[in-house]
Amino acid sequence: MSADSPGGTGAESERPPARRPQQRKQVLLRLDPLIHDALARWAGDELRSANAQIEFLLRKALLEAGRLPKGAGAIPRRGRPPKEPDGG
Repeated sequence: MSADSPGGTGAESERPPARRPQQRKQVLLRLDPLIHDALARWAGDELRSANAQIEFLLRKALLEAGRLPKGAGAIPRRGRPPKEPDGG
C-alpha cells in the first residue's frame, strides 16, 4: 500500500493524461513531374497547398474505400488559424 492512497496502489485513482494532438507525419513522396504540375494546378484552383490537396485526396479515397480510421481528425480548415482568444 502506498502512503498517498489507503487500501490501494494509487493507480486506479490517477486520471489518464490529457490526449495531446499527435504530431503530423512527414512523408517523402516522389511524383512524375507532370502529375505534380497537374496536382499543383488543382490545388491552386481550390486555394490549397499541394500538400493539403494530397491529404484531401487521400482522406477522400480512404473514406470511399471504407478504410478511414475512426480516430482520424477532420481536415484542418483552409486559411489562417483563428486568433488566440487572449489577443495573441
